[in-house]
Amino acid sequence: MYSKSNKNISNTLSLRRKIAQLFLMGFKGSDMSEGTELYTMIEKFGPGAVILFDQDMVHHKPIHNISSPVQLQELCASLHEVSSLPLWIGIDQEGGLVNRLKPVYGFADTKSHAYLGNQDDIELTYKQAKDIGSILREMHITVNFAPVVDVAKEFNSSIIAKRQRSFGSSSDLVYRHAKAYLRGLQSEGIWGCCKHFPGHGSAKGDTHAGFVDVTDTWQEDELLPYSALIEDGLCSMIMTAHVINRKFDALYPATISKYIIPKLLRKKMGFNGLVFTDDMQMKAISDHYGIKEALKMGLNAGVDIFCFGNNLLPNPAKLYELVSIVEQLIEEGFINENRIDYSVNRILKMKSQKPN
Repeated sequence: MYSKSNKNISNTLSLRRKIAQLFLMGFKGSDMSEGTELYTMIEKFGPGAVILFDQDMVHHKPIHNISSPVQLQELCASLHEVSSLPLWIGIDQEGGLVNRLKPVYGFADTKSHAYLGNQDDIELTYKQAKDIGSILREMHITVNFAPVVDVAKEFNSSIIAKRQRSFGSSSDLVYRHAKAYLRGLQSEGIWGCCKHFPGHGSAKGDTHAGFVDVTDTWQEDELLPYSALIEDGLCSMIMTAHVINRKFDALYPATISKYIIPKLLRKKMGFNGLVFTDDMQMKAISDHYGIKEALKMGLNAGVDIFCFGNNLLPNPAKLYELVSIVEQLIEEGFINENRIDYSVNRILKMKSQKPN
């Protein structure tokens, strides 16, 4: 089920199928029963990726997609089997507090990035990431949205430092441990996605809750871990932050900025990998931009894959509706179909490769 060929496949796909590759979708449910909404989404529309959560954050239920290793392995195997195109299955398995595979479900305990940074033992960080990668591989999960490459500049940050998600306050420390973490994941055949570009570690606020402006607190060395990892050839996926940084863009958050993604990340820093958004349903985006406007701006900024986790808002985003919106943008002349092909070809090429 994992040997589906991507060779010239983008040339044979319908426009709708190509557009669907641009979405990372969350879903409710812990099985893949035929006839369910999940089964239909995977079989008929074929998203580029799906993302797993353990808890239902909307209805505050304990089980969302994950209840045990056996259940999760069966779910992920079914997702791969039903998808006619290669499917990435992603998860936020950073370690510590951001940990979807918890001991209560039968998985091993993990240490936070902050713990690993404090120990400053590169081999320990490598081993933890390798152990995480081994479990993900066993579960048929292919992408880990980690490591966090944010430098902990703001110790009162509610979303980074206080949740022990950063390796530390030194950009060199963050780089060294992020490098070891990526190597550990990649040794098990798992893609790692560095986040949150261009830096969330200096933010006091949380983009889940609304606009966050880091203009006055962000520091230049927050880019250094990204630059070094890109130069090392280890960083193939980067997730954007929804932060506003007026040093680069006076108006828009990084996720939809035509300056931060194409000019800073792509041109200046030489990044040729995939750009993922953080969850588009976070209030920093959803409270200020309609879906159509956000997709238009994100595509024009160079986003490859948009995340709709469907675990923050009561009304879930539907893949077929998102695809239709992008179709409208093409018909109305706001997006060129060649722009879609550019991302789809990049996505399918990476799906045919092993992590660097």
